[in-house]
Amino acid sequence: MTSQPTLKTTGNEPGGPGEPGGEPGLQAGLKNRHLSMIAIGGVIGAGLFVGSSSGIATAGPGILLSYALVGTLVVLVMRMLGEMSAANPTSGSFSAHADRALGPWAGFSIGWLYWFFWVVVLAVEATAGAVILEGWIPAVPQWAWALIVMVVLTATNLVSVGSYGEFEFWFAGIKVVAIAAFIVIGGLAVFGVLPGVDSEQAGLSNLTEHGGFLPHGAGAILTGVLLVVFSFMGSEIATLAAGESENPQQAVTKATNSIIWRVAVFYLGSILVVVSLLPWDSKSITDDGSYVAALDSLGIPHAGQIMNFIVLTSVLSCLNSGLYTASRMAFSLGRRGDAPKSFARTTANGVPRTAILASVAFGFVAVFFNYKFPDSVFLFLVNSSGAVALFVWLVICFSQLRMRKIIQAEAPEKLVVKMWLYPYLTWATAALIVFILGYMLTDTEHDGRQTILLSLLVAALVLAVAFVKEKVRRGQRAAAGAAEAQAQDDSRDEVSAG
Repeated sequence: MTSQPTLKTTGNEPGGPGEPGGEPGLQAGLKNRHLSMIAIGGVIGAGLFVGSSSGIATAGPGILLSYALVGTLVVLVMRMLGEMSAANPTSGSFSAHADRALGPWAGFSIGWLYWFFWVVVLAVEATAGAVILEGWIPAVPQWAWALIVMVVLTATNLVSVGSYGEFEFWFAGIKVVAIAAFIVIGGLAVFGVLPGVDSEQAGLSNLTEHGGFLPHGAGAILTGVLLVVFSFMGSEIATLAAGESENPQQAVTKATNSIIWRVAVFYLGSILVVVSLLPWDSKSITDDGSYVAALDSLGIPHAGQIMNFIVLTSVLSCLNSGLYTASRMAFSLGRRGDAPKSFARTTANGVPRTAILASVAFGFVAVFFNYKFPDSVFLFLVNSSGAVALFVWLVICFSQLRMRKIIQAEAPEKLVVKMWLYPYLTWATAALIVFILGYMLTDTEHDGRQTILLSLLVAALVLAVAFVKEKVRRGQRAAAGAAEAQAQDDSRDEVSAG
C-alpha cells in the first residue's frame, strides 16, 4: 500500500478544465440538462430490452427479486462513487480515485479493464444496430451499416463534448419517454382501465399463477442475477462526464441522489408491467422478446417495429456514450502516465482526439473479428470483458473505504455526499459482489464460469503489467535519486577543493 495521497481538484491538474494557458485540457461543455439526461438514460441500456426475456424464462416473476437485488447493489456502489466524485470530479472517475486511494497499480488496472470493456461494447452495439438497419434497408450490407454508425458517432465525439451531450440528450430522451409510456399504458391495461385494448390475460394474478412467484425455486433468483447484472453497466457514466460540466459537484450529487428512483422506475417498474401483462412462461416472450410480446398482447400494431426503433435508439445511445467513456478513461490514463502521453492531448475544443481515435480503432478491429471470427476471437473478447462491471464495483468499494478517511482528514467540507452506514454497508456490498463472482463459477448453463475465468485471466495480465510498470518506475526514481545525490556530492567536493 502506498502512503495516503492528497486530494486534488480537477481544475488544478495538468490539462484539467479551467487551466489557463499551455496545452488546452477538457472543457466544461456539458450543460446541466445534458448531465441530467445522461444520468437518467445511463441506466437504460439495450440489454434491458433485449436481455430481459432470458431472465424471465429462467426465474419467472421472481426475476423482479433479481432486478431488485442488483438494483440495490448499483444504488450502493453509486453512492460510494458519488461520495468520491463529488469531492473530486474528474474524467478518470473511479480509476483516478483508485489510483489515489489504493495505489497506481489499482488505477492503471481498473482503468484499462474498463476501457477494454467499452471498446468491446462498441463492436457489440454497432453490430446490433446494423442488424436492425439492414432489416429496414437490406440494400446496404450489415458490415456497411456498422461502419456508418461508428463513423457518424466518432465524428460527433470529435467535434466537441457539447455535441456528444446534445446527441446523448435526445437519444436518452427517446428511451426515457418510450419506457415511461410503456409503463403507463401497460399499467392501465393490467388494472383493466385501458379502453379499446384486448388485454384479457393481463393482471397481477400472472405473478402468482403458472407455477407461483418462484416457479423454479429460490435458487433461480441468483441465476437471474447473473443474467441481468451486466445490463446495469453505464450508471457510472455521469460521474465521468461531470468533470466536463458547468457545475461538477452539483451534477454528481444530483445523479447520485436520483439513482434510486431511476432503477426503481425503469427496471423494476417496466419488468413488473411485462410479467403482469403476460404469463411468464408465454412462448411469445422467448420468441419475440419480452417488450415486443407485451406490446403485442395489448394489440398495438407494428409492436415489433416500434420496439426495434427503441432498441436502435438505445444502441446508438450506448455507442455514443461508450466511445465518450472509453476516450475519457484513456485521456485520464494518459494524463497519469499510464497510457501514451498523446492520449492526454486535446484540441482547441477540449476534445482528446487521439484517445477517441485509438478507442474507435480498437472498436473497428473488434467489429472485424465479429464478422470474421465470431465464435473464436470475438467470443473471447466478449467473455473476457464480461465480468469487468463487477471488478469495477469491487474496486469502488475498496477505494471508498480509504478515500473517506482521506477526505475527512484533508477536506471534510467536500463530503457533500456520504455513503450510508459507513463502513459496514460498504463491506457488506463488497461481500455481495464477491459472492456473485463466486456464484458465477458454478454457472455452466449460461457461460458464467467461462466469463469469470476469462475475465480473471485478462485482469491478471493487466495487473502483471501494472506491477512491472510500477517496479520500473521505482527503479527510475531510485536511479534519479542516486544521480541527484551523486551530483550534490560532486558539487560539495568541488567546493571543498576550491
